[in-house]
Amino acid sequence: MGRLTSCEFNMDTACVELKFANGSMISIETIAVENEVADNMYQQSELDWLIYNKPLEYAQLALAGDLEWYVQGSLEHRLMD
Repeated sequence: MGRLTSCEFNMDTACVELKFANGSMISIETIAVENEVADNMYQQSELDWLIYNKPLEYAQLALAGDLEWYVQGSLEHRLMD
């Protein structure tokens, strides 16, 4: 795919967009992902925070299939506090 040149959340499309040096782009539809991964409002909130504050980490987790693990781990961590 090439070298990643930018990764940002596009509020107009509700997508995290990854752009590469060779001109290719990956667009992750965050609403569709959230509907599949989040079971409750707390998990949705965790994903929203990640999208707005760390879109690259969100994209890495989404592409690796680890977002469900992330939200479950976040909830477990909150319950232990």
